[in-house]
Parts: sequence; structure tokens; C-alpha cells
Amino acid sequence: MPDESVKVAVRVRPFNQREKDRGSKCIIGMDGGQTTISNPEATGEEPKKFAFDYSYWSHSGFIEREDMVLEPDKPSSKYASQDIVFKDLGQGVLDNAFEGYNCSLFAYGQTGSGKSFSMVGYGPNRGIVPITCDELFKTIHANKDPNRKFEVTFSMLEIYNEQVRDLLSKDNPKGGLQVRQNPKLGLFYVQSQKKVPVGSYDEIAKRMEQGTASRTVASTAMNATSSRAHTVVTIVFDQIIKGDEGETKKSSVMNLVDLAGSERADSTGATGDRLKEGANINKSLSALGNVISALADLSMGKKKIMVPYRDSVLTKLLQNALGGNSKTIMIAALSPADINYDETLGTLRYADRAKKIKNKAVVNENPMDKLIRELREENDRLKAAMTGGVVLADQKNMSKEEIEKMKKEMEEEIRAQLMANSDALQEQTVSWDDRLKESRKETDEDGSSGVQKKKQKVPHFYNLNEDPMLSGVVVYLLEKDKVMVGRTDADPKPDIVLSGLSILKQHAVIAKKGKDFEISQSTPGAKIKVNGVPISGSHTMQHLDRILYGSNHLYVFVNPVNPVSAPDTPKEVSYNFAQSEIAKSKGFNTDGKGLTKDQIQAQEQVLELLPMVSEVNAISEELDKKRSFEVILMSAAAQEGGLMTEKSTKVMIKMKNLVNDNTWLWERGKFMNRRYLIQDLYQNFLNGDESCLNLPKEEDPFWEPTEDVLIGTANVFLQSLAYALDFDDRLCITDYKGQEEGNLYVTVSPCAQNGKPLDEDYFVDDPCELLGKPYHLKVMVRTADINKSRFARGIKVRYKFYKDTDYSETPMIKGTLSPEFNNSKIFSLPSICQDHLDFFETNCITFMVYGIQEDTAEPTRGTKTTKQLREDDNRDKPELRRRNTSFALDTGADQSQLKAEYAVLVRKFDRLAQKEKRLQQLCSEWNSKPTGEKQFEPFYRAVTAVAKSTGTRLKTRVQTLQKSQHNADDTISLYAFGEEEEEMALEAQNNDGVISYDKIAQHQGINGLPPKHHVLQAQRAVQMKNGSATKSGGSGGSSGGSGGGEQQQSKACVIQ
Repeated sequence: MPDESVKVAVRVRPFNQREKDRGSKCIIGMDGGQTTISNPEATGEEPKKFAFDYSYWSHSGFIEREDMVLEPDKPSSKYASQDIVFKDLGQGVLDNAFEGYNCSLFAYGQTGSGKSFSMVGYGPNRGIVPITCDELFKTIHANKDPNRKFEVTFSMLEIYNEQVRDLLSKDNPKGGLQVRQNPKLGLFYVQSQKKVPVGSYDEIAKRMEQGTASRTVASTAMNATSSRAHTVVTIVFDQIIKGDEGETKKSSVMNLVDLAGSERADSTGATGDRLKEGANINKSLSALGNVISALADLSMGKKKIMVPYRDSVLTKLLQNALGGNSKTIMIAALSPADINYDETLGTLRYADRAKKIKNKAVVNENPMDKLIRELREENDRLKAAMTGGVVLADQKNMSKEEIEKMKKEMEEEIRAQLMANSDALQEQTVSWDDRLKESRKETDEDGSSGVQKKKQKVPHFYNLNEDPMLSGVVVYLLEKDKVMVGRTDADPKPDIVLSGLSILKQHAVIAKKGKDFEISQSTPGAKIKVNGVPISGSHTMQHLDRILYGSNHLYVFVNPVNPVSAPDTPKEVSYNFAQSEIAKSKGFNTDGKGLTKDQIQAQEQVLELLPMVSEVNAISEELDKKRSFEVILMSAAAQEGGLMTEKSTKVMIKMKNLVNDNTWLWERGKFMNRRYLIQDLYQNFLNGDESCLNLPKEEDPFWEPTEDVLIGTANVFLQSLAYALDFDDRLCITDYKGQEEGNLYVTVSPCAQNGKPLDEDYFVDDPCELLGKPYHLKVMVRTADINKSRFARGIKVRYKFYKDTDYSETPMIKGTLSPEFNNSKIFSLPSICQDHLDFFETNCITFMVYGIQEDTAEPTRGTKTTKQLREDDNRDKPELRRRNTSFALDTGADQSQLKAEYAVLVRKFDRLAQKEKRLQQLCSEWNSKPTGEKQFEPFYRAVTAVAKSTGTRLKTRVQTLQKSQHNADDTISLYAFGEEEEEMALEAQNNDGVISYDKIAQHQGINGLPPKHHVLQAQRAVQMKNGSATKSGGSGGSSGGSGGGEQQQSKACVIQ
């Protein structure tokens, strides 16, 4: 048969409720086989286009019938229903199976994108897998040919963290089942995997329910996130055909694969993790991507391409499905929401690569006696090899230890293959009918159907899981008056057996009280939450209450006898709803109304991280790691340069050493990596590997070298610089929660290039006067006062100015909580531009105060367990409990911003107040004149001149010249406005800066000046008529002329 490309389909789902509540926008478009995606951050950008075999629009244009089946709302609707998807994809799988071809169907996409809906479906909206199985048996049962019989076997496995679990077996070995390679065919298989005969679709449905329940219980007990697991359903369909020359077997292997969530691991913060190389959360998906890329290159004609099938368990098992003897289909599930743009684009690109792969499928048809003969001959060869000893073809350049190790591995492979062949031969000796009868007996003994009937009338619990497919599959009936909850090693054995983190031997007791049930702790300290709130005494449960046992056993209580729910309880309780109320109980505001995209993303991350942090804390307690973890929100104000910018609230994880209070802040990506390693560590512990309790600290995911900790931040707003004013004040140092950690004393002031301070008169009325001129400023970090004594080990300050890439840093001052830094740095701007003025106006310098941490221990804490230390920590610091923490950006003005604004306004007010006094003086003088002397035109000219004068053209400090007075520091601050400005400036210039008292007094009309015979002398040179001055605020306003409004330069004399 010629090569055939992998068929690729994409399907976009409707908005979920959370996306609807938040007003998400659809970024996916479909037209025929073409799919487009629009970047929500670049509205003018052309949408990216992709072409696939099928593009299914299931986002809109549908209605729900009375039987809850979804169908198009009108004939012209382009809605793709489950039936349409099956006819295009599933029917092809079915047809190929009857022809004897191997078939594979993959579902790929981000968690929550609709993979499971397409593959399995919900309720009456059955997916590809159940419809395919149903149609398979309909065709079998319709067979009238006595010479053709059919045998169908079913198996179901899960791959998580490179371990294989048989979901149909109650006993899985620690470390998972082994994956072996058939030496003859070169293909990989799972050793000892259970393959059960099935005779109807109902039997397959029951087996899938069994596998799903096993998957749910295991994922809860192992703390495995279901979205990180791959599920592989394998149906082997054999057709036994009798002919003149004996029986022929036509065999088809159908692999139906629901891949793990494809969301990208957050690289932010993970790049600096010392354990990054050991933590590849999506290792198998990455390996699958590499295999697809290599196969695509081969299909394009590239030579010498090595396909890395051996890089993961998943790619080993799917070797035949990809690039081998199989007809393969991939369906990529897409999220329509703008917030998932990056992940959805990644899914489209992944699918685009897959469509380039070409397979070469052949019909699997062989005589039965030939198959049996070949099995026996292969067994004889394997036994001979074992008896004669394994001989390696090439032993050159190999040490004795390497040779022995390889021989041992080969012997294990031979034994495994012998066992597999013997099992296959054994199956031939037992009739198909007997095997099917035994399988049905096992299904009947399971008793799950009886539970499903009873729960309509009997109060019970059902489980919640982040994967909707795994919710509601575990049910515990409350048929006794007193039901015990605990571990399997409790004595007596509990009625409800749970396992996993934070589950005590005797955990909870549920007692019947009339029509109601009460829940209480069996053992003090047992972790139980009802509707997100921890309980310590007994609590009467209401219908649809959410119960959390330990860290991750989440259930819904259903009471058909008294179905009265608490107010605001939804009719259908979801996993997300339960997690939201847990977040609310911890003080996080989960109301998504009015939030930006970044804030919604922060909220999503909190809801995602809270159960993970709870899990890691529980592992820390069980392994006694003396570490505590907490989700924190880092507001824009707490981030470097974040205040007054577009930086959003950042979600981070704080790890705390409970022995010495050292803390570390981890980015989300780093925590995700560490959590993966922590899960792996705990799994090894459960598998009996006690060496994981004594790891070298460099290999321990709970250990982190000490580093300087951010005590808090303080912000200096720079508006004063735009007016050439100093900022000198005490700043409050606040941590990420906004709590005060101390004070920092800072000065930011304009200066000369050599750092010499400018005259304190220097003031710019309009920042635009600075444009095109050089500007120098000095940042002085003077002293600090820190509250917490543990930071006396050492304190330093770091900050950046404008667009600096490197931090400016003070020396580390040790041994005090009141360090005196007196550290200054001059920053020079060669020519002020508008960008600089905008920076002054809207931004700030964020001073980050750090403290030294040392790896010491408190003697009184070292003997306590992690659980005791966490209880002490929560008891000693009740302020850690949040009160309605908001996800919105914190743009509230800092005190330093207000003070900067105040300094500018004081200067402006002083000038305007003196202008007002001058106007009042003119009016008073006019009013006091006799009527005959009141000439309006001179009066109007004088008032207009003052009104239009800026009073900022000349700034001079004056002092008394009388030597007998020792008030050398007595100064008078005055402005000159109006028509007399030029005359006064000229007099000062002609008299070496000396202006007579009478002239000043006459102009100002102010009482309280120095005695009349004193003369005032300018300390600085006055501004010259030609506009040059050693101290000038730049170009000022204009003073009005007479009549025609001729404008003149204002030459006010400022005395300060």
C-alpha cells in the first residue's frame, strides 16, 4: 500500500462558564478546512492561517434537545456535532479495523480544551471512542456468516511520570509495569498488561468505567495531576475466517489515545533553577513532538534522521502508530478564549507538523497455524539462548562490569519475551467463550452497577476532580448510622478507605442524625474542610456541601432524603467552584468582574496553584522537610519599577524554612518544576525507597541555598525633578503584603555635573524649559531603620534609574538595624527629551531593601516536626491571613508621590500668592486716588503686565549688608511683577546687585522689611537683559504691553 499521511483534524469548543463570566473573546475562525487564529494583543495584525483535513466549528450555532443532545440550531449552522466528527474520523477507524489495518487516534490539546469531549463525550453526547465501540459490536452482531467469528479484547493503561499503570488491574507493581521490546518485531509492549475479552459495547463501557475509577483513585492517592497523564485505550479486533486451507486470522490493533494537557510549562522563573534540567514536566509530550518533527523531516525527503522513539515510554508504545504500520488520525482540541492564545497557537503548530508524517499500513492477515508455529519456534530459540548463555556480538571497548550489566539486561528481556509468548500460547489452548465467560464474571463481581442504582435514594459522597471525566466516578454510600473514614491500616478498618497525603488512620466520623448527617474529626488535627472552611468540632452537612479530606480528597455530599442546600449553592457543583471557595476562605477575591486580561490570568494561576501548594505542604509534613509554602500576590508597588507602570500583579510562591525563618520567593515556573520533582521524590518514598529521605542537599528539591531576601520596597516619585526641586524625606519600606518593615531616608536632588548642589532657589515653572539642556541629579541613600531583628545580619539597598540595565547598590552594612549608608551616585542626562520628562512625571525609583539570610537553626525548633512548626507559625502570625486580597493593579499614590507633588505646588503657590498681593496693591493704590486722578489706561496696563508676568525670569537671594547685625542668614523671598521688573533688574545690574530698600518696599508694599537704611544686596549675579544668567529657570512667560498687546520678556527679581 502506498504511503498515507496522518490525517489531522482540529475542533474548537464553546466558551466555558468562567470564560463567559469574564467576557472572553473568540480568537478562532474556521472556513472549510482552513483555521485562523487572531492575536488579541495585535488587533491590526493579519490572522495566522492553517490548513487541515478537517476543521470542526463547535463553538456556537447549536441547541440542546430535551434529551440533552447537542445539535445544530438551524440547517445553515456550521456546528460540528459528535455524530459529524464520528462519521469523518471514527467511521474511518472502524472501516480500517474490519479491513485488518492497525489504527490510531490521538487527541491533543491544552487541559480543558475539549479533548475528552471529542474522545469520550459527556452523557448522551457520546464521543468517538464509545460510538466506535458501539458500531463495532453492531456490525459483529449483524454478522450472518458462519465461517467468520470475531474476538475483541480491551485494555486500558495510564502513563504518568514515565510510569505505566494498568487501569484494569487492582495490583500494579511499585514503579509501574515494565516496557519491553519484542526482539523479532522491534516493537515495544507492556509486560503483564491485562487484556480482557469483551462481547458487547456494554461490557466495554463497564470496563472503561472501571478504568476511569481506578485512574481517579490512583491519581488522588498519588497526588498525580490527571491533566499530566496520558490514557491509552487499546482494542484488539480479531477476525477468524474459516477457509478451505484452514483458519486465517485478520487482526487490527486500535489505539485510542487521550494525551496529557499540552499547556506549556511556564519558563518564567524556571531558567535560573538549579534543578531545572531534572524537571521536565511534559517529558513525554516533548519526546512525542521530537518524534513527530523527525518523522516529518523524513517524509520531506531528509536523510540520516534518527527518530527518537526511545526517549519516553509514550513514544515507545506509539512507535507503530507513528511512522509505522498504522492508519493514524490526530484531533487537536482548541480553546476559543483570547486568554489562551499562546497555548492554542502552540497546539495548531503541533498539529501542522503532524500532518506531514507519512505511514505505510499493511493488512495484518496470517494463517492461525502459522502464528502458533512461529510462537513455538521463537520460544525454542529464546530457551536455547538462555541455556547457552547470552553472547554479545561486540564486546570491544567494554569493561567487565558493562558486559555483565548488558548480559543481565538481555536475560531479563528474553525472560519477559518468553513469558509473553507463553501467555499467547496459553490463550490458544483456552476457548474464546471460556475466556469471555470468566471476564463477565469478574465484571459482575465488581458491583458498580448496584451502587449507581442505590445512590438515587441513599445519601452518599461523590468525588470531584479537575478533569470532568474523573468527577463523579467514585461513590461512597452512607448506609450505616455511623460511617468511619480513614486509612486501610486502621484497626478496625474504616468504611470509607482513603489514602494519600494528610489522611490519618482514623480521620473522620460521619453520624446520622434523623434526616441529616454530622461530620467530625476522629483524631484531633485531622484536616477536614466543609465548603472551603476548616472544621474542628462537629458540623451538620447540607445537600451538595463540598467536603475536603486531607490535601486532595474532594467530595460532594448528596442527601436525597433531605435535599435542602445552603444559599448560593449551584445546582451542579464543579471542581472549579469548590476550589474558588477554598481560595475565598484564604482571603483571595475570586470575583472576575471588571478585571483586565493580566488580572484574570493572575486569578487563574492562584486557583491553579492553591491545591498544588497544599499538596507540597502535605508532602513536606510527611517527609518532615521543615519547609512551608504559600501563594502570594506581588503587587505592582512591590515590584522593581512596577508602580505607575503597566506591570500587573504577579503570582509567586514563598518557601519558608520553619527552623530559622529564612524565606525564598519563587516564580510560578520554578515552583512547577520543583513540584514535579517533589512528587517524584514522594512517589519513590511510597515505593519503599528510603534513600530519598537522606538526599544530598544539592539534589533535594526542598533545599535552596541561602540568598539575600527582599525585606521590602520604597518608592520615590520624580515629579520634583521636572521642576528642578530636591526630594528629601523618610520613606516607608513595605513588603509584598503592604505591611511596614521599616523606613528609608533618601535624597534625590538636581546638581551640577560634579555633584555640587544647585542653589536652593533653583526652580523651573514649566518642565518644558528643560528640553534640550543637560541635566544632572544625585541619588543619596542615607540611612534606614528596619523592624525585624533577624535582618541585623546585613542590609543593603538596590535601585535602578531610568533605563539602566544594571542595579546601583549600596554596601552591605552588618550588625545593625539602623545602617548608615551615606551612599550617593550621580546620574547625567546629556540632553533632556520628552521621554525624560514623561519619566519624571509618571515614574519613580524603586528602592529594594535586602537582608542577609544565614543557614542557622533555632535550637528550640529543631526537635519539632514540620507539622508542629507549621502550626506554631500560623498561630504566631495571624496577620498572614489575607483579608479580601484583590487581583486588581494597585495604583494608589505612595506618600512620596504626594510629597513630591506638594513641594512643586508650594513653590507655585508662593509665586502666585505674591502675584495676588501685587495685584491687590495696584487695586488699592487705584482705589485710594482721587476721582480726578484715576486714569484707566495706565491702570489697565499695569494690571495686565502683572497678570501676564510669570515672575520667574530672575532668581536672587538677598541679605542685609549691615555688618553690625549677625543675621547673615536673614533672607527675604520676593517676586517682582509687571512694568517695574525691567527697571529693577537694570538697577540691580548697575549697582552690583544692590537694590535699595525703598525701591523694594515701594514695589512690594510689605510691612516688616528690615530697617529703612539697610541695603539689600544680591548674592548671585542678576539676569542680564540679553537673557543670560547663571541661575535662571529658562524661558518664562511674557508680560503684557499696552494697547496692542506687544509681548516683552518678564524680568522679575526674585528675592529668596
